[in-house]
Amino acid sequence: MTRWLLAAVGALLLLGAAGVLVSRWLGRPGSRAAILVSVIAHWLGAWVLWSFAGGLALRAGLLTAWDATPFALLALAGGAWQYRVEVRAGRERGLTVFVGLQLLWLLVVLVRNGLFAPPR
Repeated sequence: MTRWLLAAVGALLLLGAAGVLVSRWLGRPGSRAAILVSVIAHWLGAWVLWSFAGGLALRAGLLTAWDATPFALLALAGGAWQYRVEVRAGRERGLTVFVGLQLLWLLVVLVRNGLFAPPR
């Protein structure tokens, strides 16, 4: 399953990069293909960093539960939302969506690990 997902993301990145090259060759560097590649790269990088940090924190005993599967769902929905916002309102607004959703994921991780639970 993971191999297929990574292969699909890789193929999407390669197709997007090819679209970026063609659009730059035609003189339109701020094309939708460039935005798509940027959004995919953001979320793929975030997934790698969250997986690495979560695995280390779990191994060190800082977290009691770690599962990156819900992050994949957040990344799909958040990536689509970020793409739409970047196309309509610009890069800064799209990055605002990206950072906001990263903070939301941090909140989810903290809640799942009992940070906001009442003390016993």
